[in-house]
Amino acid sequence: MKIQLILGLVSIVIASSNANAQQSMNYNDSPLNYKNSELNYDNSPLNYKNSPLNYENSQLNYNAKNGVYDNNGNRIGYEVQAPSGVTNIYSNDGRRMGYVPSPQR
Repeated sequence: MKIQLILGLVSIVIASSNANAQQSMNYNDSPLNYKNSELNYDNSPLNYKNSPLNYENSQLNYNAKNGVYDNNGNRIGYEVQAPSGVTNIYSNDGRRMGYVPSPQR
C-alpha cells in the first residue's frame, strides 16, 4: 500500500514537472521583452505608422496589403512591422491585439 502511494506521488511530481517544462517561454518571444512590448514606441498605437488614421492602415483603403481577415473574409484589423522585426497586429480601431516576434538570426 505504501509503495503504491509513493509511486503515485512520484508519478504526479514527474508529470507536473513535464507540464511546467512545456509551458516555459523563450524571453525573446515574451511580451515582457521591451522589443515586443506595447511600451516600445515602435509597437505603440500612438505611433502614426501604426495608427488607423494612417491611410495605409485604414479599412477605407481597399488597396491596402496589410489587412487581417477572419474566416468569413471580414477585415478585423491590420498588421504593421516594426523596425525591430516584430509584426504587430491591430484592430480596425487601433487597439493592439497581438504580435509575432521577430525571427531569431
